[in-house]
Amino acid sequence: MWGTRKLSSSGSLFLGVFKSGCQGTQADCSRLTTSAVYLPNQFSWTQQLKPWVFSEYRIMWFKSYRMNFACLNTMKSYRYPWTRPYSTSRTTVDSSEVKTFLALAHKWWDEQGVYAPLHSMNDLRVPFIRDNLLKTIANHQPGKPLSGMKILDVGCGGGLLTEPLGRLGASVIGIDPVDENIETAQHHKSFDPVLDKRVEYRACSLEEIVEETAETFDAVVASEVVEHVIDLETFIQCCCQVLKPGGSLFITTINKTQLSYALGIVFSEQIAGIVPKGTHTWEKFVSPENLESILESNGLSVQTVVGMIYNPFSGYWHWSENTSLNYAAHAVKQEHPVPAGFVVKGETEDRQADTSTSPAVHDELKK
Repeated sequence: MWGTRKLSSSGSLFLGVFKSGCQGTQADCSRLTTSAVYLPNQFSWTQQLKPWVFSEYRIMWFKSYRMNFACLNTMKSYRYPWTRPYSTSRTTVDSSEVKTFLALAHKWWDEQGVYAPLHSMNDLRVPFIRDNLLKTIANHQPGKPLSGMKILDVGCGGGLLTEPLGRLGASVIGIDPVDENIETAQHHKSFDPVLDKRVEYRACSLEEIVEETAETFDAVVASEVVEHVIDLETFIQCCCQVLKPGGSLFITTINKTQLSYALGIVFSEQIAGIVPKGTHTWEKFVSPENLESILESNGLSVQTVVGMIYNPFSGYWHWSENTSLNYAAHAVKQEHPVPAGFVVKGETEDRQADTSTSPAVHDELKK
């Protein structure tokens, strides 16, 4: 915004140019100029413009050259109506996506409705998560193999994946930015007393809980989520931050191919109506190669990438080597390894001392 400075002796020219910039009626111009008070003795200009003035006259031309002008402190706090008052560069939530899922919040647990493919996907994604996590557990309880593990389900929706993970014994927190989704999840969970102890829901975004949950979870699950976020790199960074070293990140999403556009959007949304129109945006789809690059750059080592195929006629999913449509990925957070060539200061001093006192080392160096 304009800062507070003194006007030059050409200060009166400012109002003249301001008047000439008005292209409206004479009444408009008089209304505009009477809203400003010019004090020639103080070479200052008191801002009394109404917001509607700027909405009508957004573009104003000034031939200032050597003229310096500014407004009083009241102008500093004023914001133009068409300017965003805050930055959204760090958010991962797309407001348009929120509206889409808000309208469907009451349909999560209808196994024959729009979320039927997600219900069926549990036949693949639950064992995928369970089996990969069991590789990190030496001993597990029968019937509760994930007992003692803390899992974060990001974009949990109505809890379709959160509840099965809780029944496997894990302590699960499901988060979603849509309040109505969380209300649906809470209501459905209330029918199972066991889940009340193992599952917790919060209406929030991932970046809102990063600081309080840093390096807290043994696993983070983002199933059918990354194709809806507005900033994928920030989202992956947040996932990495809340993971413990050695923790696992599980992602299922849609590849960015011509085939995924044809089947995932044109057929599924516009022709067959398997999912509601506008659910997906092809530009937000991410290829396995691009996703792997982002994961690796954030200290996550990709372990598995496998294709998933949905049969809309049978309503079942199956694994495939073909990742051109849907795929699942499993990555592990690295244990902060010491970079090659890095030597702790104490070790360097010890090695220098050994070298200076060892005649054999001196002989080797001479050779």
